[in-house]
Amino acid sequence: MTEPTAIDPDVPPSGPGCVECLAADGWWVHLRRCAHCGHIGCCDTSPSQHATKHAGATGHPLVASYEPGEDWFYDYRDQQFYEGPVLAPPRAHPADQPIPGPSGKVPPNWQELLN
Repeated sequence: MTEPTAIDPDVPPSGPGCVECLAADGWWVHLRRCAHCGHIGCCDTSPSQHATKHAGATGHPLVASYEPGEDWFYDYRDQQFYEGPVLAPPRAHPADQPIPGPSGKVPPNWQELLN
C-alpha cells in the first residue's frame, strides 16, 4: 500500500451491513470496509459485489475485512493482501449478525446464487 491518503483510520464504518444491500432489501455473504471512507459493501462472493463496485466508482482502492476476527486489508490495484492500521471502531459487523446476512433476507437457496 503506497498511498497514505488511501487509508483514513479515523473514519467510522457506514453501518452494520452492506449499504446498498440494506437499501435494496438484499443480502450478502461477507462484508468489506472501505479504508478511505468507511463504506461497508458486500464481498465478491455475494450476488451484488458492492465493495468492488464502490472501489471502481470512487477510486478508493483499499478495503479491510469487516468480519469478526479478521484484520486484513486488500488492494484492488495489485490484488494483494496487506496488514494495515487499526481502523475506527467498530472493526467488524455485530457478532450476532448471521453469515450470510442480514437475518431474514437470505434466500434458502443462497449457495446456488454465489459468484
